[in-house]
Amino acid sequence: MRLYILEDEVRIMQHILQILKKISFVEVVGASDQISVAAIEIPALAPDIILADIRLKDGDSFHLFDEIGTSDFQVVFLTAYDQYAIQALNLGAFGYLLKPIDEISLNTVLNKCFHHKEQEAFNQQQLAIAKAHYLAQGVGTARRIALKNIECIEVVTMEEIVFCKSDKGYTTFYLKNGKEILVSKGLKEYENLLTPFGFLRCHQSYLVNFNYVKKYYREGYLQMENKEHIPVSSRKKEEVLQYLENIA
Repeated sequence: MRLYILEDEVRIMQHILQILKKISFVEVVGASDQISVAAIEIPALAPDIILADIRLKDGDSFHLFDEIGTSDFQVVFLTAYDQYAIQALNLGAFGYLLKPIDEISLNTVLNKCFHHKEQEAFNQQQLAIAKAHYLAQGVGTARRIALKNIECIEVVTMEEIVFCKSDKGYTTFYLKNGKEILVSKGLKEYENLLTPFGFLRCHQSYLVNFNYVKKYYREGYLQMENKEHIPVSSRKKEEVLQYLENIA
């Protein structure tokens, strides 16, 4: 697998190169600390995957990928962003690596890329979603979420989600139109991302959109607008009551 690195922090670049020497299926075909150079080298070198910092001294890599396209390679972002932004990038990009780069994480994401060659439309959609989150300058203004299942990546708005239910490491999204989307990530992956949009974890297995809560029963459950009954754990009861009082 041919790999190109776009990173302007020298120590991080050197660290990555040392790790890549141990990975037999990876061939480093080029590296640069400048977007202007990468714009010329990437099309010429034709890498299969690019490890790209987002913010570099001469610009950001999203503009680079807009210019040269992403149909022929996969993108893994290198980022030092806070947790919300990292989750957004992870939902939209093929992968991300948090600085400082961890050897195990780098190996994991490269194996993922190696064993899962993606189609052109899939790559384009992922990058577009990641860019939208990035340009929104944080999760507070992001209004959409990408949900990946075995068939496709489906983009839904926050307002479409009524509640989420977790089960054995999987999460099912229940939408306003009655549709259900199953994704292979735990509920914790989405809790921080959705909380700023009126969602609350009322139970270990449930994350609800309070815009669709119709009633709270003192027996310990919520009735949603779609008639679903969602349990409220004893530990979360006071938090739910306080949330409802603030709505009033």
